[in-house]
Amino acid sequence: MAGFLDRAKEQAQRGLTQGKQKLDEVQAQRAGGDLLKKLGAAYYAERRGSGSPEATQQALQALESHIAANGDAFLHS
Repeated sequence: MAGFLDRAKEQAQRGLTQGKQKLDEVQAQRAGGDLLKKLGAAYYAERRGSGSPEATQQALQALESHIAANGDAFLHS
């Protein structure tokens, strides 16, 4: 009986780990999408004359930092 409980506990732990990894991926993709939208909004505002090149550059740097940390999978989905 102890072997069965050990295997069940191990499977449950594996499931929790996989679930957390998937949640982290989804959150990273969502954050990447938000940063991409901010970059687009900053660029649009700059082109319309109500934004600044500095704001666009900051948005681009934030996006590039996110990509360096999390990859660019959100760009392909």
